[in-house]
Parts: sequence; C-alpha cells; structure tokens
Amino acid sequence: MFGKLGQLASMLGNLPRLQEDMKKFQENLGSIVAEGDAGAGAVKVRVNGRMEVLGCQLLESALSGGDKELLEDLIKAATNQALAKVRQQVAEEYTKMFAGMGMPPGMSLPGMM
Repeated sequence: MFGKLGQLASMLGNLPRLQEDMKKFQENLGSIVAEGDAGAGAVKVRVNGRMEVLGCQLLESALSGGDKELLEDLIKAATNQALAKVRQQVAEEYTKMFAGMGMPPGMSLPGMM
C-alpha cells in the first residue's frame, strides 16, 4: 500500500512533465484512426481518437436493397465498432505513455476513458 503512495508522490513530483506529456497526447489523438465495418463490408466508417467520424463508405449493394432501417443499423454498427477500436487504441497509447512515469497500474487521470 505504501509503495503505491510513493509512486503517486513521485508522479506528482513530475507534474510539469506529466502536464506536457498529456498535452502532446491530446494533440496526437487525431492521428489515431480506426475503421469499423458492417454488412460484410457494405458499410465502412473511419473515426479518430477524438471520436470524430472521418468518413463513411457505402457500397452500392448497401443502397440497392432499399431497406432504410437495415442501412441505418449497418451504419450504426460500423460506427460503434470503429469507436470501440479507437477507444482501445487510445487506452493502449495512454497506458504506454504513463507506464514509465510511476503511475500505478489501473490508475487513470480524470476525464480519461
């Protein structure tokens, strides 16, 4: 228990570096990209680490069926899949960045994930 307190104290001692690294991390979120697909690739959605949709691609086969509800479900499924993937990538980058800074495993900063 006291070892983790020591790690936390060490991390707080590095607060200026931590703040700078966090700023860089936030700036780089746009470069983390993931893609989700649904309907055997009929719908593809790309998102970035800022949780922004970068693009949505629909194959002609997705449009030719005329089933509006199915198309809406495919878009939703592809978007949710892409968001889940990008959240995982962001979490991995976050863990890598802070692992060497004395942050105890499982600890996160407010507002993250």
